[in-house]
Amino acid sequence: MGLSAWKQFGASRWALRVNPSSGNLHPTETYVVHRGRVCHYAVREHALEERCVFTDPGEGADDVFVVGLTSIYWREAWKYGERAFRYCQHDAGHAIAALRVAAALLGWRLALLPRWSDAQVARLLGLDREADYGSAEREEPECLAVVTPRDPAAWLNEDPALLTAAAAAGTWSGTANRLSPSTVAWPIIDDVGAATRYPGNLRCGGAEVRGVEVRGVEVRGAEVRGAEVRSTEGRTPARPHPRTPAQQPAPPARSVILARRSALAFDAHSGLRRDAFVAMLRRLCPGSPPWDAIDWPPQVHLVLFVHRVEGLVPGIYAYLRDPAVYSEWKAAMRQEFLWERMNDPNESNEPNDPNDLFLLLPIDCRRMANRLSCDQEIAEDGFFSLAMIARLEASLREPGEWFYRRLFWECGLIGQVLYLEAEAVGTRATGIGCFYDDPVHEMLGLTGHAWQSLYHFSMGVPVEDSRLTSERGYEWER
Repeated sequence: MGLSAWKQFGASRWALRVNPSSGNLHPTETYVVHRGRVCHYAVREHALEERCVFTDPGEGADDVFVVGLTSIYWREAWKYGERAFRYCQHDAGHAIAALRVAAALLGWRLALLPRWSDAQVARLLGLDREADYGSAEREEPECLAVVTPRDPAAWLNEDPALLTAAAAAGTWSGTANRLSPSTVAWPIIDDVGAATRYPGNLRCGGAEVRGVEVRGVEVRGAEVRGAEVRSTEGRTPARPHPRTPAQQPAPPARSVILARRSALAFDAHSGLRRDAFVAMLRRLCPGSPPWDAIDWPPQVHLVLFVHRVEGLVPGIYAYLRDPAVYSEWKAAMRQEFLWERMNDPNESNEPNDPNDLFLLLPIDCRRMANRLSCDQEIAEDGFFSLAMIARLEASLREPGEWFYRRLFWECGLIGQVLYLEAEAVGTRATGIGCFYDDPVHEMLGLTGHAWQSLYHFSMGVPVEDSRLTSERGYEWER
């Protein structure tokens, strides 16, 4: 959750963080609860600020702690208005994935705590302490997660009442600082926030949280190795002919994580290896971190606009993160779509070997991708862009409207995995929060609210601005 770098142009200097955020605005705040203390993470100082000391009602084990995430809506709303709600939820998903990957580097586990209501989270973290906020912007509780090197299952059903009562009776210190001298009210954000608060005591999907091997990376103690990170210092020139980033030896995962950036432009010429593309998609499926941090089955699937992936015809594709959705999704979309399965060349030599990637329509869809993503060239100029389409009505009908936030969290987890996958093969990615919902649905033939586009994304070879200078995030790393 800390700083990865500082950038500077002329007299302007700004920080970048390990976890991505819309507009680099970072509405997500992080807390740690451990052995009778509630601490807030101060990003700039990379330190914990003690907020509360209390009598720990539990065993106070050294190797178990709780991490909490909150959102400050105003950090996004001042710039993006009502879209701030979904951007904050995307960021919460990015943060959950970033924390789960960080835990994996140390051989630890992280899992969301399903029994905690948002009101209980607020009480534990002191978000409901009116006197500590005064006129400062309030924080909205998002989630709590347990972090431990052991199986987290033993903590998932612990009663929150003992810990919240102990924290409420503890000794609190510190007050929130105000971000802006004035704010603009966005009632729709408050309304949606209130309507989607989690009541607690419910399981999201009933899926078992279990320890699994990390796919695509080697895990040995504290070392995780992925794929090569290509240097992006200076400006990447446009190429007259397509090229594909070469396969290189794997670098340490820490380098991949700290190198993650949101691309601002792509070169519009380079291509991506098909094996790398397929591997990225497979790491979006349950079975490895960060997917063991959440306890519901996939509700978000992908529609991809493939521009330059070697061995794949350009066109519109579907990728199913759960094969069981095939019949449902096919019936919901345009009848003229082909639904032609794409064979994975690494799995079998059988041309008809099934895969969860389907060609819907062979077409040059670059301009379409641009138009659907609010006329942004970055959706057209990369190897591919995509829309994350969520099962909306059914997932809100049962278990309830509180699950709306978790659909965005799932999108954020997908985005964080793709960010790291892009860096690992020497490329770059970016989340796209602005898109035209209705035209996306019209293009796919979707009607009603059974399915909803919640997040767009793009990946390619970046065009860097060589005017910017860069240094590491913290003094001791320079």
